[in-house]
Amino acid sequence: MRFSVSQSALDVALSVVSKGMATATTIPTLSGIYMKAADGVLEFQTTDLTISIRHKTAANVEEPGEAVVSGKILTSIVKTLPDAAVTFESQLHGVQITCDKSTFRLTSLEPADFPEFPDFALDRSVELPSETLSRMVNKVYRVTSKDTARPILHGVQLTVENNTIRLVATDSYRLAVCDTHVDTAGVEEPFCAIVPGSTFHEVLGLPSMTDKVLIGTTDNQVVFVFGNTTFISRRIEGNFPNYKQLLTGSCSTTVKIPTAAFAGALKRVSVIATANPSVRFEVDAAAGVMTLAASAPDQGESSETINVDAEGNDVTIALNHRYVSDCVGAATDAEVLTLELEGSMRPGIFKSFGEINYLYLLMPVRL
Repeated sequence: MRFSVSQSALDVALSVVSKGMATATTIPTLSGIYMKAADGVLEFQTTDLTISIRHKTAANVEEPGEAVVSGKILTSIVKTLPDAAVTFESQLHGVQITCDKSTFRLTSLEPADFPEFPDFALDRSVELPSETLSRMVNKVYRVTSKDTARPILHGVQLTVENNTIRLVATDSYRLAVCDTHVDTAGVEEPFCAIVPGSTFHEVLGLPSMTDKVLIGTTDNQVVFVFGNTTFISRRIEGNFPNYKQLLTGSCSTTVKIPTAAFAGALKRVSVIATANPSVRFEVDAAAGVMTLAASAPDQGESSETINVDAEGNDVTIALNHRYVSDCVGAATDAEVLTLELEGSMRPGIFKSFGEINYLYLLMPVRL
């Protein structure tokens, strides 16, 4: 095997496939990167047996061949190289890498021991705008649960129907929903899949991402195809919670809050709420103000009042400020957040409207 490839293309390729390397494994090949050179194309593969990534890039291939080397070491080497041609050449039990005046020799593993890239035949698929989808995923993926007892809550539910993309995530304490209008004329049937939240976010942030991403499903896989990259993840099986029953549409108090002022006040007041993350929200509808307050027996108290546009009954509710901060952070593109309340022990619902509509339901804590 002998080939040359530019350092910049190599760096991008390794940044993509390194996401699939196993970090803690007793199987050496799973922490490695598989390389195959043939017909002017260089192919990289990684897998941790849960996700598998394949990426192809153009290269000057003088002798075809394949090799598996340590992914961590190869990635570290390439990041330090100048933007010049990098040459790989097979040697006995190793691979020599040269670039400019630098030479490295890496021990190689047996390519035959590397797991084959999964075959797949998509049951259904949909092509979506990646930039819009990425913005949507950023709004919901942090709400997914880390509870190993309920793996269904690790996922983000993606549905595409009637020219609408909708993403939903919940950890049972809070719920995030966002949707937007897109042209889905090519989608004949509703598309639905539950995608691991961290995987969804990671895929859309890869440097090889293109304007469009194809998302498809098989019986046990979710497949992403874009440009020269194929990313396969294990599909989350099960029934996603029926979140719609929580959205009754009724409320006794509606508060329109300037997002920037709210974010600043919440950040300042919550400095006190370290041991106890509860922050009280006191709405005085007639005065048009909302007061945020926190207290800790061994640290003190804090409060701040902001002007709001409120309608309905006065109400006081306590919410976890960390969860509220996640909501505000996801809605920074909106000038105003709407908070709908129906009492101190009923969920609070934050909403923002725009190109991407956003809803965040949060269970209260005891006052």
